[in-house]
Amino acid sequence: MKRIEAINDFVIKFANVNGSGSASANELFSKAVMRMGVPVSPRNIFPSNIQGMPTWYEARVCEKGYHGRRGGVDMMVAMNPQTWDGDVAEIEPGGYLFYDNTRPIPESKFRTDVQVIGIPLTEISNAAYVDPRQRQLFKNIIYVGALSVLLDVDADVFETLFSEQYQGKERLLDSNVRALHLGRDYVKKHLEAPLGIRVRKSDKVGDQIFTDGNSAAALGCIYGGATVAAWYPITPSSSVPEAFQKYCDKFRVDPATGQHYYAIVQAEDELASIGMVVGAGWNGARAFTATSGPGVSLMTEFIGLAYFAEIPVTIINVQRGGPSTGMPTRTQQSDLTSCAYASHGDTKHVLLFPQDPHECFTHSAAALDLAERLQTPIFVMTDLDIGMNQRLCKPFVWDDARDYDRGKVMTAAELEAGKDFGRYKDVDGDGIPWRTLPGTHPTKGAFFTRGTTRDPYARYSEKGSTTSTTWSACSRSSRPPLIWCRSR
Repeated sequence: MKRIEAINDFVIKFANVNGSGSASANELFSKAVMRMGVPVSPRNIFPSNIQGMPTWYEARVCEKGYHGRRGGVDMMVAMNPQTWDGDVAEIEPGGYLFYDNTRPIPESKFRTDVQVIGIPLTEISNAAYVDPRQRQLFKNIIYVGALSVLLDVDADVFETLFSEQYQGKERLLDSNVRALHLGRDYVKKHLEAPLGIRVRKSDKVGDQIFTDGNSAAALGCIYGGATVAAWYPITPSSSVPEAFQKYCDKFRVDPATGQHYYAIVQAEDELASIGMVVGAGWNGARAFTATSGPGVSLMTEFIGLAYFAEIPVTIINVQRGGPSTGMPTRTQQSDLTSCAYASHGDTKHVLLFPQDPHECFTHSAAALDLAERLQTPIFVMTDLDIGMNQRLCKPFVWDDARDYDRGKVMTAAELEAGKDFGRYKDVDGDGIPWRTLPGTHPTKGAFFTRGTTRDPYARYSEKGSTTSTTWSACSRSSRPPLIWCRSR
């Protein structure tokens, strides 16, 4: 049998049980490869339940920096008996099968054209730890330690990662380092290493950062000036407002007084959440919601109101498989048409398409500007693959001199001076009227809006000429559907 030989160019896949604590261990492996200066692109493939079902973590190690799934698996870390047959079948001829051989597995379950590497992980863990939960959690670190020797990844890289993660928590630090070396010591004593596939120090990572798109989008909303978020939990978007909460606690709280300069509401449903965001946008706050396909379906009534009433709204859509409930934990760019024309009638919306976490950051900040400039809903169309998986990307950069684009907002002084104000009056021919924020002036400006046809002064009207003018202005304001993305 000719084994696969490759340096800094292979695919390793971890087959685990959801809820076993394997996710952090597998992520640790990817971070260690990255710290060796070698680009890595991981994908967490998980079920839509909480615990007990199969889960996979596939990492493409590629010095050339390719992110896409290559197809085929060079090394399978088979830790789930339920999926054994399918996992073994995925391995490329000449590849490697790593498994826990504490309990014997029938010879018929193996392939003759792959190299088998068995380590008694459960036995090692049970001998070292007494608590059942610790045995499971540290077994994951033990197999990472074993892999570090087999794939020639430096131990000090892992130890540095542990020291960063568990700073000030010496007990946890020592326990993880111990488990790492349990795996390393076993391989050094009983097996030949390294394998034909391995990691060699390189300099291809450079100054890139390793993050996920949802966290990046949340940070983009922070830098873009968002102060209001309303949302209802839905996979795979929930971590956007969760990250926004974390960043708000850091950047939107006055250290002297403890005053919070933000509002985050987990609403009772998607309809309520988009309603809150529309209300906040009407009142002058930079506001956003995060959802996925089924949520957009429920939000369309308010999206149509925001479009027709010309209210700034930012919607971050982390797309997943559909239709209906579909595949909540699988990626699919499935909402392009439904978002471009969300709501009944002739609505046409602006869509922004980020290609990586860096653009999730920049596009989310830009969406808040565009929403106010165009006075319309703006969609940031990311997906599960970008949103929930960590990727290497350019560092985030923000110009502190950058001003927010609030669009056409009439001031109290202008209203007091007698400047003619019509909430839907197109004075410049660009389809974008001037607006006022409620309370700008005690008696002048806009305090209410409507979702019906109206004249330039927001008075109800069903006249044909008025209706035609309204639709024409809405259509010109966003040149919709406007697609903003990078060529790939």
